[in-house]
Amino acid sequence: MEAEPILDSVLDHIGRTPLVALSRLFPEHDVEVLAKMELLNPGGSMKDRSAQHIIGNGLADGSIRPGDRLVESSSGNFGVAIAMVARIHGLHFTCVVDPMASAANLAIMESLGADVERVTEPAEVGGYLGARLARVREIVNSTGAVWINQYANDRNWLAHYHGTGAELAEDLVCPPTVLVAPVSTTGSILGCARRLREHAPQMRVVAVDAVGSVIFSGDRPSPPGTRELPGAGAGRVPELHSPEEIDDVVHIDDATAAEACRDLLLEEAIFAGGSTGSVVAAVRRILPSLPRPARVVCLFPDRGDRYLDRVYDDAWLERARVRAGRGATGPQRRVVGGTA
Repeated sequence: MEAEPILDSVLDHIGRTPLVALSRLFPEHDVEVLAKMELLNPGGSMKDRSAQHIIGNGLADGSIRPGDRLVESSSGNFGVAIAMVARIHGLHFTCVVDPMASAANLAIMESLGADVERVTEPAEVGGYLGARLARVREIVNSTGAVWINQYANDRNWLAHYHGTGAELAEDLVCPPTVLVAPVSTTGSILGCARRLREHAPQMRVVAVDAVGSVIFSGDRPSPPGTRELPGAGAGRVPELHSPEEIDDVVHIDDATAAEACRDLLLEEAIFAGGSTGSVVAAVRRILPSLPRPARVVCLFPDRGDRYLDRVYDDAWLERARVRAGRGATGPQRRVVGGTA
């Protein structure tokens, strides 16, 4: 009898995301821009891969035991991913968030049975991320919970080395000349870059960071700036960070990311979140300087339904433009094809 395509759980649907050509948004004849659609993972982001890999391997080697409580600091997507994986494995989970986390992500985590703790004030060093991590350490010390620690956990980048990067290496007959990916923990960009460079050692790696992030600030970090879109950037340098493996860094502000999300939706009908918009904006910025022909692969990490009150809200976008120093411009609708 032919086997039926029935999965054991939703976790078996993580990965094998498609590649989509963005030929409508980037029609140049000598440039091919391909998007790895990580936003189609069941939890809505590429963080599903890290959560599954870290927790699955932890259960296998005994560093996570049945019935354990997990704890992590998250701006939203990773928290959703851990809550989903923990639920399937019968684990408990506490997620520490800050005011920038979207209401939708918080509702999803709580519906999955996670305990959500909110910090309300940024730390003097490290901003909201520093405050979240301080609360995580308190929880670990008082309860014995297992800290996932995505910023320092090698299984974070290995999830993408064996997952996202391996799929790209397998699916692409002609390797990319450029990889463009957002950074926060730096796990996804490093995992993909390390795998792809085994086949394409000359590939350029472009990190997309948020304006105000300190990830690439060097030895003298500046205070983190105001960012309202979660997912990209960080208020501290991750332990996983390996700047020598990154060729270029592009910083994108909230307003530019949101505008790119809207353009992506109109041109390609892809409903994406803020980190994905940052990637689109970064590709636009680097294209004029790329040697031709160019084959650009970019990671689309998150979907748009959890950004309705930010990216897709005109009033929020106006405030983001003011924060970026552009002033209020009124609602802007991009017209497909460039004509009114």
